[in-house]
Amino acid sequence: MHETNLAAWEHGHSFGLYRRRPGERRTLIVALLTAATMVVEIVAGIAFGSMALLADGLHMASHTVALGLAVFAYIYCRRHAGDSRFTFGAGKVNSLGGYTSALLLAGFAIYMVVESVSRLMTPVPIQFDAAIAVAVIGLVVNGVSVLILDVRHHAADHDANAHHDSPEAHGHGRGHNHGHADHNLRGAYLHVIADALTSLLAIVALLAGKYLGAVWMDPAMGIVGAFLVGRWAWGLLRDSGHTLLDWQAPATVRDTVRRSVERFRDTRVVDLHVWSIGPGLFAAELAVVSHEPEEPSVYKELLSDADLAHVTVEVHRCPGDGCS
Repeated sequence: MHETNLAAWEHGHSFGLYRRRPGERRTLIVALLTAATMVVEIVAGIAFGSMALLADGLHMASHTVALGLAVFAYIYCRRHAGDSRFTFGAGKVNSLGGYTSALLLAGFAIYMVVESVSRLMTPVPIQFDAAIAVAVIGLVVNGVSVLILDVRHHAADHDANAHHDSPEAHGHGRGHNHGHADHNLRGAYLHVIADALTSLLAIVALLAGKYLGAVWMDPAMGIVGAFLVGRWAWGLLRDSGHTLLDWQAPATVRDTVRRSVERFRDTRVVDLHVWSIGPGLFAAELAVVSHEPEEPSVYKELLSDADLAHVTVEVHRCPGDGCS
């Protein structure tokens, strides 16, 4: 058989990941905005001798690093979309970016708890006016960032661009969203919303301390914020970890695959694996048994509406009535 005759069975594994995702540009904008605010606060803190500004600037630096990692993950995934060293494409780099962001969020939550407990036990003097001004600046910057990164807008963009899938994906399932989130964008979003939350809680606590004398509110709000950030971090760790560990796709996706195949004559699915290989991308491997089996291409065609990016079918003949 000539090598050129194999072209009909060969396909790439980039699955459209070489295209710029809607979340990449928004994450870059927010990373640049955060970095600019960080520089301004650090320079102003040093110039004006304000420890509050300097501390918040250094805090912004940690989020700049996290957002920078998210941007790097987008670019790396896009530039290595066609790299054959990735068995099913580079889509999981997205979830790895989200997982890393979740670890940084968890570290941030732990730091908030330790610092808050320390200040409850050993209160320190608070420069209320300067601290409130810094918290308001942080709230405004992060509020704008939250609007830019809003994951609901991202989902709408994804649906609007769903027909722009890769050419090779059309022969092996379209790979639409199925509710599978962009973990990298979600990680960036949680970083800025966590920062916005801590700024808001800080404003409430500082106002209570300044006008009501409730200085204890400042570290108490820190603990409340740490609890919420910790919950968000755990959710992102769980979801991105499922993708990285080839967790089975949701039951609705698996049931769709099974029903699509088993509606064909006497065919039965005896082994089914469906898992995520990237944001909105699922792959499937299944074994089918039938008294009169067809070619694998027939069963793949039955799955054309199941939104799978990659499908592998193993076919077995069942003699007699043993497979009834």
